[in-house]
Amino acid sequence: MDFAKQISQELNISPAHAAAAIELIDGGNTIPFIARYRKEATGSMDDQVLRRLGERLEYLRGLEKRREEVLEAVRQQGKATPQWEADLAKAVTLAEVEDLYLPFRPKRKTRASMARARGLEGLAELIKAQKTGTDPEKEAESYINEEVPDAQAALAGARDILAEEISDDARLRAELRRFYHAFGLITSKAAKQEESVYEPYYDFSQPVRQVADHRVLAMDRGEREGFLKVSIEVESERAAQLTARFFVRGQSPSAAQVDLAARDAYTRLLHPALERELRAELTERADEGAIRVFGENLRQLLLQPPVKGKVALGMDPGYRMGCKLAVVDATGKVLDTAVVYPVPEFKRVEQAKKVVKDLIRRHGVQIIAIGNGTAGRETELFAAEVIRELGGGVQYMVVSEAGASVYSASPLAAQEFPQFDVNLRSAVSIARRLQDPLAELVKIDPKAVGVGQYQHDMPQKRLNEALDGVVEDCVNQVGVDLNTASAPLLARVAGITAATAKKIVARREEEGPFASRAQLKKVKGLGPKAFQQCAGFLRLPGAKDPLDTTAVHPESYPAARALLELCGFSESQIGTPEIRELPARMKQAGWENLCEKTGAGRPTLEDIAAELLRPGRDMRDSLPPPLLRSDVMSLEDLKPGMELVGTVRNVIDFGAFVDIGVHQDGLVHISQLADRFVSRPADVVKVGDVVRVKVLDVQPAKKRISLTMKGVRQTEKV
Repeated sequence: MDFAKQISQELNISPAHAAAAIELIDGGNTIPFIARYRKEATGSMDDQVLRRLGERLEYLRGLEKRREEVLEAVRQQGKATPQWEADLAKAVTLAEVEDLYLPFRPKRKTRASMARARGLEGLAELIKAQKTGTDPEKEAESYINEEVPDAQAALAGARDILAEEISDDARLRAELRRFYHAFGLITSKAAKQEESVYEPYYDFSQPVRQVADHRVLAMDRGEREGFLKVSIEVESERAAQLTARFFVRGQSPSAAQVDLAARDAYTRLLHPALERELRAELTERADEGAIRVFGENLRQLLLQPPVKGKVALGMDPGYRMGCKLAVVDATGKVLDTAVVYPVPEFKRVEQAKKVVKDLIRRHGVQIIAIGNGTAGRETELFAAEVIRELGGGVQYMVVSEAGASVYSASPLAAQEFPQFDVNLRSAVSIARRLQDPLAELVKIDPKAVGVGQYQHDMPQKRLNEALDGVVEDCVNQVGVDLNTASAPLLARVAGITAATAKKIVARREEEGPFASRAQLKKVKGLGPKAFQQCAGFLRLPGAKDPLDTTAVHPESYPAARALLELCGFSESQIGTPEIRELPARMKQAGWENLCEKTGAGRPTLEDIAAELLRPGRDMRDSLPPPLLRSDVMSLEDLKPGMELVGTVRNVIDFGAFVDIGVHQDGLVHISQLADRFVSRPADVVKVGDVVRVKVLDVQPAKKRISLTMKGVRQTEKV
């Protein structure tokens, strides 16, 4: 199979670019490296397209391997005909390959195999021929023996053999599969009459071609938990007639027997198999959709703009154990910790205020990060009151603390903060999440960050692969400071393993900061291939060689220097106002001339130029800043019609949850996201977006807030 040609058609890319990408992947290159530094070869495919290409390549190779296994198995049985081999060669899915193998697959003990053992195969073949003048009942009498007491038993056994042959027919299965996709209904009924979140599905039915992925996942979970009975329904008589039409010829007595066998094949064998297959297909599609949504949300969360250069106070709310506090400086270094009890019922609010005010004044705290867990609402009210009493000057933001407890109890946190207990580590993590979400969240299992739906129901291996890919792409897209990055952050850089990351940190601690990228080659275990993959993503602010501060790959240093010289600049001018003329001079010199004299392609030169203009640029700096608050509202303050500004916290199939500052996220249903039809919420909003919303309905008792973005001018959305 020509994988490059097949993939190029599916992904709408050129065969040459697909072939080059496959060669690079097979050569052990990482996706971030290929996406950033091999643009000429791949036609500038981004990391997401390259990952889809890699996944499709793996599937097609698995398909080819399975095709070869099936071909060999059938040839060994001596049953491979030229037509069958041609059909196998044309199969484009694993399901088609398995359909073709089905008649030859070794089977367990079945009604058909027992009938064959009783010597009824000849009668089955006679009936199958459907010759005019053949009397099946009369013919069946000659097959009576100790195990076949009468002609009716013989006919029943022959029909069992025919039913199995009919159910194994690849053409029929393909036709019925199309029928089920076109006309099938997925239905669910209550398995027990109890109140539950699954009540909308106690009497539910929808065409399989229309059912939304989140409904499939909800029904699957409801079935697993014993609340629902889920099935696939079609017009059984129509499906049985379709099955019979494939095999029944004429109206002879034999044809009548074949018709009975065909209907039995459909009811007993085909429908259960197709139902299982279609359910599995719907679940797989829904899983992939949920994983994609989770990945998109995670990408937006990781790429949230950092709040740089500010001293932060992290507050990890709690009742019995109190509210844990940690002050960290602008670099994330812990300056101070404390535990207070700001919840009124403990009657220590004034003491808590005194401690927090002292920390703010003594350390010059400028921002407060408040975890959104237990007692978060009370802590937010407390923080807003403290800010008012201080006369302002400090802002706060409620931060998702999903995964903070997982991190704080991990060996990594114990190694990073051996002097602090588990609770104080959480407060440090919450503060750092506001300062630099990416650097902090990479320490946590991606599944624990709380921006997905049904993630615990997903195939965990596939989910882990997809989310790890997102984290890797984000880390490499932003770049990493070689002299300050933690081992977990370094381990996410292309080409660097967890073991190598620890060695880099150890070398840094023993011998001091790296002075150049080239010194990485001295790190034990980091060979030439690993250096090639990682070097461009590692930054050295303030390095002697100004190119070491940029995303220019060391292999392109000669091209970068040649470009500077051709355009009349020196390396000392990198990042200075003088070099702003670089694009104009490049245009004047001409791309063909520049490519020829530098030995680099146009995409590479464009990337080099961007880095020379703004060395070490953090792409997150161009994104809208997070929404910081200094006051708070309560759920009771909300009234229908109010317009508010909020932050999108999660995007799911049926809408988006928005934090509007009342400690209870409101739902903007998919139908309320825009004044136009929206098929995917992610097309309108992303995690971290600051949006204007209008309150539709508030149900304090149920803690439900319904919001809309319809008719609301998104001047605040940035």
